[in-house]
Amino acid sequence: MQSIVEFFRNIPRKKCSKCGNDIVEQADCYHNICDNCSHPAI
Repeated sequence: MQSIVEFFRNIPRKKCSKCGNDIVEQADCYHNICDNCSHPAI
């Protein structure tokens, strides 16, 4: 059985639903669009 640490290390990175880039997640991260795509000037 794999350790809990290995389990969380092996979870794939979350991807932006618009551009496909990896999202830099924080503790409570529920969004699916990266900071670049969700910028109000875009």
